[in-house]
Amino acid sequence: MLFTIVQVALGGAIGSVARYLTGVGMMRAFGQQPFPLGVIPVNILGSFIMGGLVVFLGQKGLTHWNAFLAVGILGGFTTFSSFSLESWRLIDTGRYDLAAAYVLLSVAISLLALIGGVHLMRAILA
Repeated sequence: MLFTIVQVALGGAIGSVARYLTGVGMMRAFGQQPFPLGVIPVNILGSFIMGGLVVFLGQKGLTHWNAFLAVGILGGFTTFSSFSLESWRLIDTGRYDLAAAYVLLSVAISLLALIGGVHLMRAILA
């Protein structure tokens, strides 16, 4: 159990740093925007990778890597808690249009990305 906790903690640190650096990169590339651009690519990419990862680990009998890779790295990388906060900030400032677009795009495209990751990995492993 302690080893699993260490795996999750180490993976979470790696994922959190990757999320932070993605946000910094988006800010540098696009500047300050009213629409929170840093969180969406992280959620979409993280969902896509999660889709492929769960298929790959399951089919290859490598589920012992779930704690480090899925819970740790991807759990630290994806930002649905940040997503909720950013959604609330848009709502709280009266930007209902941006809030609705943000929620719809984040959820729908992330789900589609996960499905894409599943299908891609199944095709690769077939």
